[in-house]
Amino acid sequence: MTDSYRQPGVRLTDRRFTVPLDHDDPTGETIELYAREVVASDQAGQDVPWLVYLQGGPGFGAHRFVGRSAWLDRALKEFRVLLLDQRGTGASTPANRQTLPLRGGPAEQADYLTRFRADSIVRDCEAIRPQVTGGAPWTVLGQSFGGFCTVTYLSTAPEGLAAAVITGGLPSLDAHAEDVYRAAYPRIERKVAAHYARYPQDVERARRIADHLLTHDVVLPGGHRLTAEAFQSLGILLGTGDGSHRLHYLLEDAFVRTPGGWELSDTFQEEVRGLLSYAAHPLYALLHEAIYGQDARPTAWAAERVRAEFPQFDAAKALAGDGPLLFTGETIHPWMFDCDPALRPLKETAELLAARTDFTPLYDRDRLAANEVPVAAAVYHDDMYVDAGHSLATARAIRGLRTWVTDEFEHDGVRAGGPRVLDRLLALTRDEV
Repeated sequence: MTDSYRQPGVRLTDRRFTVPLDHDDPTGETIELYAREVVASDQAGQDVPWLVYLQGGPGFGAHRFVGRSAWLDRALKEFRVLLLDQRGTGASTPANRQTLPLRGGPAEQADYLTRFRADSIVRDCEAIRPQVTGGAPWTVLGQSFGGFCTVTYLSTAPEGLAAAVITGGLPSLDAHAEDVYRAAYPRIERKVAAHYARYPQDVERARRIADHLLTHDVVLPGGHRLTAEAFQSLGILLGTGDGSHRLHYLLEDAFVRTPGGWELSDTFQEEVRGLLSYAAHPLYALLHEAIYGQDARPTAWAAERVRAEFPQFDAAKALAGDGPLLFTGETIHPWMFDCDPALRPLKETAELLAARTDFTPLYDRDRLAANEVPVAAAVYHDDMYVDAGHSLATARAIRGLRTWVTDEFEHDGVRAGGPRVLDRLLALTRDEV
């Protein structure tokens, strides 16, 4: 069943598909996928080639555009776009604290979620492609984790691709989660230093907030515990183009004077709650390290273990001296499952996923070395979320891949750059530049 409707300049159609939970058991249990088809109004009745968009994450549904904003405007000039909610996200059989108990206990939930990585997402794409395109290959645009999925696509089903475009999402082909975070913390520290250089007044503001959190038990609206470590994790904002400015505005009005003294303002607490909550995307927390699992080594809370190698990130130690408080970035920690009400019921499930030793490889070096699909990737020079060195090593391993290395954008360049990023990468896949 499909529903079609209009927004300015576009015609939208809701698409729903049924796919196997386990593609190796095609007659077994099924789940539903949701996708939104978007076509320019003046091309609605025409035979237009397809582009499927794989959102970053893991755990986020496809962006809900209004009209022809950001990169979508450029895509609609020549493509009919499929905005896919990857399995477990958005309207695609959601997986969260409310639905996962339907699977059983934590062990059953963890087993279920092992089928929500890039390999299953790619097989979903191949399962629905014949229904969408009539069997013709399509172009894929993979942002961040969507780029990881795209490299899996090139490894396992390149016959389904007419071209591939990757933005901020070339993964290491063989790095363990520990390697990923060992490379990440120095990048995060650089981003924090750049923020404080831009807004030096935030050094004292951040220290004051952290000191308050170390000496007070703060519970945000909705039950989220705001600890010093949770506050530090707001540094995830620094990986986006406007994130430093957003963090600054958040910090400048953190406190309000009350009859009982200075307290964190309701405004600050409400905004922080929205930034820290995983209620809308719990799979990001549950599967974030699992996307790096490719062998018998457990991920075992790699970001938490590696953080101990960088004592400068310890809030109490920073406040004991006169140095700045360091924020953290795109890292998931076990204490998050204590602080966040949306994650608390899933803590044991997360522990079991962190202990898994049966994750299978997601990339095929030999097939990538023989790649024939036109592919181009934007590599952001000092991307906080994805290590540029890892990305460039992978770029060299994929035959024919063309890179655009730029420091003009942060990790969200495909959104912040409007049509320019997609336009350049499509031109690279066609040898037009």
